[in-house]
Amino acid sequence: MALTPGESDRLQLFLQGQLARARRERGLRLNVPEATAYIADAVCEWARDGVDLPAVRERARQLLTVDDVLPEVPHLLDEVRVEARFDDGTRLVVVRELFSMGARQAEESPTSVADGSITIRNEATTAIALSSHIHLAEVNPRLRLDRAAAFGRRLALPAGATIWIRPGEVVTAAITPIRGNRTVTGTTGVIDGPLDDPDIRARALAALRRCGYLDIIDGTNLNDVVDAESAVSELMNERRGRP
Repeated sequence: MALTPGESDRLQLFLQGQLARARRERGLRLNVPEATAYIADAVCEWARDGVDLPAVRERARQLLTVDDVLPEVPHLLDEVRVEARFDDGTRLVVVRELFSMGARQAEESPTSVADGSITIRNEATTAIALSSHIHLAEVNPRLRLDRAAAFGRRLALPAGATIWIRPGEVVTAAITPIRGNRTVTGTTGVIDGPLDDPDIRARALAALRRCGYLDIIDGTNLNDVVDAESAVSELMNERRGRP
């Protein structure tokens, strides 16, 4: 049987994925090539089954935990890229945030106690990730949320955990206060000081709204979607005193 180069590559990936699955079933922790083949082969098969691209990416992120791979793998393998044939054609699938928390890591990193929740809507055309310790009031301009309620808070997730919000998706997430000395620096640059200073809070929220960061006040949507890079650049230039 004559195979095209693409079919030959797919068969080779399938064999590599099968080998990785067999080793995982024997209780072996996977190395970088094995984890790559394991994830890439599953992506191709899900695409062939008719699963859409966002769902394939989400499944792939949950396929392996940190307990399934050698300790160095999460530090060496930050993404997997593979071309997969979907119902509407061939697409390049890029999967990041590859390894979910394993049982061992969950025991070592308990979830923070939540003191409330917040509703977040993604008005971008791509999925957006939120990590556990980012200051919620300063997250991506295309995420619509009550930024005043989010001020001084973060997601109530274990350290290093991440959630993904798809385009148009609305999620309700548990939140918790940022603890420690409650001082934030960096990100947009509008705070760079103590979160509990009322003047800093007022100036920061006003600057975010002025630059088009999507917001909700008393149930009313504010602002139009603006370019994320432009918004952050404007805030940083303002902080540095540039025109």
